[in-house]
Amino acid sequence: MAAIEIRDLQWGYAKGGQHIEVLAGINLDISAGEVVALLGQSGSGKSSLLNLMAGIEPLQGGDIVVNGQSLAAMGEQQRSLFRRCHVGFVYQFFNLIPTLTAAENIELVLELNGESRQTATDRALQQLKALGLNDKAQVFPDVLSGGEQQRVAIGRALVHHPALILADEPTGNLDANSGRIVLQRLLQQARDQQACLIIVTHSQAVAAQADRILTLTEGELQESQSELAW
Repeated sequence: MAAIEIRDLQWGYAKGGQHIEVLAGINLDISAGEVVALLGQSGSGKSSLLNLMAGIEPLQGGDIVVNGQSLAAMGEQQRSLFRRCHVGFVYQFFNLIPTLTAAENIELVLELNGESRQTATDRALQQLKALGLNDKAQVFPDVLSGGEQQRVAIGRALVHHPALILADEPTGNLDANSGRIVLQRLLQQARDQQACLIIVTHSQAVAAQADRILTLTEGELQESQSELAW
């Protein structure tokens, strides 16, 4: 049984009195520990698909099932709780809280999920160590490089062991060397935790690291073979 199941997923928006179809009945299964790269032109619906999988946007048609939980059956409050517990999101521009240290940015997710302060601190420090940032725990985001900020963001996305990790252009704001480091950390951590990882990217080099490459074109997914290369 797939960890993530997408069934007949449909989504669009209204413009000028017309309905613009963005996703036209998508079907997809993703196994635990599998890495999927999602390609497509700007405006093709990649970010919309991530937002639907994260429960940020309500479903308009079809269903997304994550570890047996149906998003179609959830209201807004249930989706928010689902996202907090089962989804990790890595953004292109990091989205760290500037008034919190690196450790505190990671701890916050666990504290919102009801973990004790000590447990949150311990697990945040474990994440920072795994990401090569154990000496940056008490540093604020504005002192960190872009690559370091993105590694903190990865720690925040992974610390609660989500079933689903969504990464929207995670290397798009980094230089090539920092991008390589960030991507390898993200891939290693996700595979170690047996999480499903979906990476939206315009980079063929990033896509080549995935187990599968999917391209979103005219509302439909097309699959191509991944060849590992950087």
